[in-house]
Amino acid sequence: MTEIILEPVLHRNKKQMLVKFPYNNKLIQLIKTIDGARWSQTHKSWLIKDGEQNVKEIYRLFEGVAVIDLKNNIEHANIGSPSPTNLTDEAIQKIEKFKYWLRSKRYSESTISTYTDALKTFLRFYNTKTVHEIGNDDIINFNNKYILANKYSASFQNQVVNAIKLFFRKIENTNMDIGQIHRPKREKRLPNVLSKEEVKLILNAHGNIKHKAMLSLIYSCGLRCGELLSLKPEHIDSNRNVLIIKQAKGRKDRIAPLSIKIVEMLRAYFVIYKPSFYLFEGQTKGQPYDARSLQQVLKQSLEKVKIYKPVSLHWLRHSYATHLLENGTDLRYIQEILGHSSSKTTEIYTHVSTKNIQKITSPFDYL
Repeated sequence: MTEIILEPVLHRNKKQMLVKFPYNNKLIQLIKTIDGARWSQTHKSWLIKDGEQNVKEIYRLFEGVAVIDLKNNIEHANIGSPSPTNLTDEAIQKIEKFKYWLRSKRYSESTISTYTDALKTFLRFYNTKTVHEIGNDDIINFNNKYILANKYSASFQNQVVNAIKLFFRKIENTNMDIGQIHRPKREKRLPNVLSKEEVKLILNAHGNIKHKAMLSLIYSCGLRCGELLSLKPEHIDSNRNVLIIKQAKGRKDRIAPLSIKIVEMLRAYFVIYKPSFYLFEGQTKGQPYDARSLQQVLKQSLEKVKIYKPVSLHWLRHSYATHLLENGTDLRYIQEILGHSSSKTTEIYTHVSTKNIQKITSPFDYL
């Protein structure tokens, strides 16, 4: 899980708070909702007004999606977290051993970070006990007194449970009954989807062919942001009209069908920009385009066409899947194209597809 550091700072003779975290589009969209939040080029982090209310808002916004670290901030140290803040030496050693094991099993760095951060949160809560002394009742206590008391999401609770179960099963020999560790009921959230008309407006908003090609390729192949930025010219197979996505989420390769219109757009783009290593490169030749800059490209498109929804790049992927389903594409093919391990993940798009719902006549029309 991503760590967010809150650090007090005197900026332009005003007491403010630095909000530091690695680039993450979801977190950026959340921080923007705080009144007065802005990016500081000087500090290379986000700035918000210091104060208990804003710190509480940070905890509310990022609950379940990030771990908050109130660095050097004694004034707000008790907000949002009733647990002890320090890890014991034993816990630190166990976490490092867990991390070492995860790497040996070739878990992705993102998963390793998520699991170790979740485990840190749990072991901080019990820093008065040895790891061997922690049992099943302690997990129930943690869920009630930390997760529920702080109103953290079921998603966050599930991540912590996953980390705990894996840690105690593979690393720590205890009397804990792993099978008795229960997960929370899953939340059912629908993906955000744009209409075809909205997608067309967004993709055509830019005159710059590079910007247009990046957004169009995300939508036309259902790509994640990281997958787009990792593409290389050789991943475009124009003879078979397919895009090869290498080592994506879950370390899986997959292919996606390429629109003929996209192939023509990419040819025109290639003639102008002549990328040397990555398909889309930043200002430095041979380096991938910056994810934050790509989000700005989308933001500019939204401003130009006056769409005021909090659209993210991932909305284009959701929209692609939903539009495929509405066009009659078999769900199994959509699963393969998107790279979903489980068909249950893909089935969520059946709940946002309006193809059949629009055929239903409301009884209100007969009144």
